[in-house]
Amino acid sequence: MDNHFVSTDWLADRLGDPDLVIVDGSWHMPGSVRDPHAEYLESHLPGAVFFDIDAIADKDTDLPHMLPAPAAFAGAVGELGIADTMTIVVYDQFGMATAPRVWWTFKVMGAPNVLLLEGGSPKWRAEGRPTESGPVQREPQWFEVRLDPDRVTDFGTVLARSRDREAQILDARPAARFNAEVPEPRPGLRGGRIPGSINVPASLLTEAGAMRSPDELRQLFAERRIDLSRPIITTCGSGITASALALALEVAGAKDVSVYDGSWTEWGANPDAPIA
Repeated sequence: MDNHFVSTDWLADRLGDPDLVIVDGSWHMPGSVRDPHAEYLESHLPGAVFFDIDAIADKDTDLPHMLPAPAAFAGAVGELGIADTMTIVVYDQFGMATAPRVWWTFKVMGAPNVLLLEGGSPKWRAEGRPTESGPVQREPQWFEVRLDPDRVTDFGTVLARSRDREAQILDARPAARFNAEVPEPRPGLRGGRIPGSINVPASLLTEAGAMRSPDELRQLFAERRIDLSRPIITTCGSGITASALALALEVAGAKDVSVYDGSWTEWGANPDAPIA
């Protein structure tokens, strides 16, 4: 078993394990007509609980789904029946799109054993494996947070690093948004990119709903002259695909990766933030 992923076979063999919890981390872009919670209630992996990315978030900011305070996170996931001592397996409805954000959130909060389901829900369903509908009520648990602040970066740090020619800031948005060729999906945001940032669209990180191999990812980053031995900051629109990019960097062997949580939603709305 990789230290990031588990297979559908591995998970199928452990359904019902009291020390394992399955988490549906599906989320949809703003303006989408789809409701991830409604889709979860309609059909989900057996015993899975729903992690609401927009709800388990900082309520004291206008920015979307920013990291919650540690106590708020602990309370929310404890109510879902998740303890820090459990093996946590996260999946989403796309394969490997939004589950990495949930994985990253648990990692920031110190979960020692959080993994992603290779291929996610699409692979599970394609193999004819069981699903169920309706809510799942687990026994409440205690989640002890051990915050890892090195995994998250704020506006001030990114602003300072953007002025450093040696900084590595990677943007996971599609190229058309990175180059301001199309408007941002959130109204009121300027188009463009953080000066000096490098575009690594999240769509390049996966194939058929699964993360590409470590060798393929290393090649992808090498083509963009990214040094995996040096610190890297990832960003995107609102911290979702930046988390997938952080995961891909870790899989490729990077050791010092942090996510700019506010991402372009914060940067593009701030008149003091320089834009290329």
